[in-house]
This record gives sequence, C-alpha cells and structure tokens, in this order.
Amino acid sequence: MTKTAEFDLLIVGGGINGAGIARDAAGRGVRTLLVEQGDFGGATSSASTKLIHGGLRYLEHYEFRLVAESLAEREVMLRLAPHLVTPLQFVMPHVPTLRPAWMIRAGLWLYDRMGGRSSLPGSRGVTLRTDGLGAGLKPAFTKGYSYWDARVDDARLVIANLRSAVEHGATVLPRTRFVSAKREAGAWSATLASSDGERQVTARVLVNAAGPWVSGVIERTGSRMPAARVQLVKGSHIVVPRVHGGEHAYILQNIDRRIVFIIPYMERWSLIGTTDIAVDDPDGPRAITPDETRYLLDAANRYLARPLAEADIVWSYAGIRPLYDDGKGDPAAITRDYTLVVDDRDGVPELAIVGGKLTTYRKLAETVMERLRPWLATDRGPWTANEALPDGAAPSGDPGRHFGGGLHQRDVEYFVKHEWARSADDILWRRTKRGLAMTPAERTSFAAWFQGIIRRQES
Repeated sequence: MTKTAEFDLLIVGGGINGAGIARDAAGRGVRTLLVEQGDFGGATSSASTKLIHGGLRYLEHYEFRLVAESLAEREVMLRLAPHLVTPLQFVMPHVPTLRPAWMIRAGLWLYDRMGGRSSLPGSRGVTLRTDGLGAGLKPAFTKGYSYWDARVDDARLVIANLRSAVEHGATVLPRTRFVSAKREAGAWSATLASSDGERQVTARVLVNAAGPWVSGVIERTGSRMPAARVQLVKGSHIVVPRVHGGEHAYILQNIDRRIVFIIPYMERWSLIGTTDIAVDDPDGPRAITPDETRYLLDAANRYLARPLAEADIVWSYAGIRPLYDDGKGDPAAITRDYTLVVDDRDGVPELAIVGGKLTTYRKLAETVMERLRPWLATDRGPWTANEALPDGAAPSGDPGRHFGGGLHQRDVEYFVKHEWARSADDILWRRTKRGLAMTPAERTSFAAWFQGIIRRQES
C-alpha cells in the first residue's frame, strides 16, 4: 500500500459487522479498506453465546421484525457455512410459575413460522424422562418444550468473511488503529497507526463498525450524529465440564424472567451464559465479575441435579455489546436490532452502526450497501446469500509438533500465513479454542514458542 492510498470505502472495525460489510462491498467491485485496532474478531465478536438464532425471548419484547429476519438469516447461514454453523436442539424445562404453557406454545408456534421455510425440525412438547431430553436435570422437571436453532464458531465466522473479502480484492489490516479523519476535498483523509508508524489514506465513504468504540470514532471524525445513542452492555459466560449427556442444549427460565443457556461446547464442556450488565467504558475490565459468576451458577443450579461450584469453572469470558439505547432501563430488555446513522455533511458520508447481533450480520451488510448506494453505486447488487464462505482448513500433511489439546504446528503455521494470527491468544482462544484442552504448562510453552516464531519473522 502506498503512503497515501486511495479507496472508495474505509471500514473501521474488524468484528463480524465490519468483516461482513468488507466482503459484500469488495464483491461489488468497491475498493475497500478495513482496519482493526487489535485481532480480527478479538472483542465482542469472539465473546458471544456462539449461536445463530432467531432469539426466541425477543418475542416477549415484540421484536417481531428482528426475529423474522434472524430466522431467515439462520437458514442462509446453515447453507453458506455448514462447516461453521450447525443445527442445535434446545430443550426448555417447563416451570409453570414463570411462564404459562399457553404462552410458551404460542411463542414457539410463531417461532416455527416467522422466518419462512426452514430446514430444521419444528418445535414440540417433550416428556423429559422418557424422551431422553432431561439428562442432568433434577427429577422434579418432567415436562418441557423442544425447538431448533444453530450454533456457530463466532471468531472463525469473522475470519471466513475476511478471507472472502480479500479474495474479492479488499485490503484488511489488523492491529492498525484509526487515529482520526477529516473531510477534505470531497473525501475522507484518514490517519492510521500501526507498529510501522502512521500512514494516510483517503476514502469516499467511511463506515464506523467499531462496536463498543463507535462513539469514540464519531468523536475522531467530527461527525454530527445525535441519534447514535449507545448503551454498552457486558455479557459474560462460564465454561464447565459437560453437565449432561446428549448433544442438545438447555434454555433455562430464570426467576428474573431472563433466560440462561447451557450449551454443549467442544468435546467435553458446557457453555453457560449470558449476563446483561450495563457498563460505561469500552476499555474497562472485560473479565467476569464474582456477582456474574454467582448469577450464572445459581441459574444453572436451579435445574441441575449435580450443583456446580466456582471450582468447576475451567474458563470464562466476557464481551461488551454496543446496543442502541432505546430508553429501556433493563439491559436485558434493550433491543438487539441494529440502527444505521448517516452524517453526509459536505457530501462525504460517515455511516455508524449501533447495535446488531451475530446472526444478522450478513443482512446488515446488505442494508449498509443499500444506504450507501448514492455514493457507492455499483453494477453488482446483493450477492452474499449465494456464495459459500471459505472453510479455512489447513492442508493435510505432516502435522508437525503437537503442543497439546489437539493443536499442531501445521495448523499454527496456516493461521499465521493465511489468517493474520500474531499472538498466542489469537490461536488458543480465537482461531481454535484449543487452549481450553491444554494444561497451563502447555499453554505457556506454546506461547513462548509462538513468540519466537513471530520475532524471527519480523526481524
């Protein structure tokens, strides 16, 4: 890239929304640059509940458009990325004192129909003991409901979209910080910074997909977006040894009317989440708090036959969601729908994204490109629903050194060469999640080896 490179579109933020927009735009022939201050998908987009789902609980908040779009997108993603998105059965044990049976049946009836034709089985009532769907639960829970959604490897979904974007001509730069931008001579003049120093780029359009940092980017562009109201909400998860047999997940009603998922995770664990805690600072502590830990354990233990304790937790993670502030005081009730805000002063637009969910990222990207048509008119229209995402599998051959937990040298070298991995955490907790299956000593040893490889490459 030259010292002052020219692009049609500059995207700030390399999470799932930025990656999806880069892919869509590049495939339409738009000269696209995406910059990310850290690792791709290194913040919110790798700290989700790892589901592609309609959001059954959103029906209680009358989010019918969001649920319908999410269910339709679930079907698209099952078709585009079967290596990343797979069907998952959910079981809801019935607790009459929390929600009456008629309400659950009505919600599931809508859920089965709102997204159009589905390849997944429909919902049904189940007898937990005789149907084999009550494994791990207290005997008091005898009846429930079954429905289907899908699980996803969230961090790899980001990488797959970015690899596709690059294949279509996009330039993507990890660990490159957006410093500032100003409108100048009918375009954006932006300053970027990385370990190599600062560089200047120009672009006709700027898309602010910075997630929790969306407000900070607005400040550094001088745009006027009073409608871009953001409420930061932290969601935390814990991982414990597998709590039940079978491959179905549980959706548990909590006494505060929220829901908590227990999801089979990788080979031997269960993922439990999530919380909803309002926070003020996107750069503040992102670790789970003791109160959140207790909340998740208490929610699970109301149902599990063998209670969980803090000592059972083998991993925890937390992410901050940039939700559109719709004035609701309860973080759990704030809409998960996305809002697009445009400031096109002087004919030089900035489009900021507030809110959204992993499931709808592809549709969001299409909507962004439609909004930007006056400035980025292209001959090609929507296309991403019909081209599969790359699988990202390392070529077969000598696996090389085994670092523990199923992680091999061949795979690590592939992630460095083709997937922008530059730190041990990029490999252990995002590209593979194999850190979960490794001992602390194995993780430490791998980190030392990996940093040696990176230093030799950079010298």
